[in-house]
Amino acid sequence: QVQLVESGGGLVQPGGSLRLSCAASGFIFSNYAMSWYRQAPGKERELVARISSGGININYADSVMGRFIISRNNVQNTVHLQMNSLKPEDTAVYLCNAGWTRASMPWGQGTQVTVSS
Repeated sequence: QVQLVESGGGLVQPGGSLRLSCAASGFIFSNYAMSWYRQAPGKERELVARISSGGININYADSVMGRFIISRNNVQNTVHLQMNSLKPEDTAVYLCNAGWTRASMPWGQGTQVTVSS
């Protein structure tokens, strides 16, 4: 059974940092690119960052370029998102999924990130 469990969200002041984690199980993690998405209230789900199966190719949305860093551990079956210089507009539920061009697994619950003073 496929499971994607996100953690690490919380309330942080503008300019602060958070590190999100996604633990994956139920599929061969090292065979898949992994992506982080986010969804803010009233907005469509947005692709934030993605990393290829071996970690060589990485893409970021323009809105997070230079502030967020995606990484993965193919031994522990985890993918992380280091978020720095957070802005109020980064407030959203953050979710991970497998796949480069589209999400290919059932969605997890996500983790809430709130950036506010």
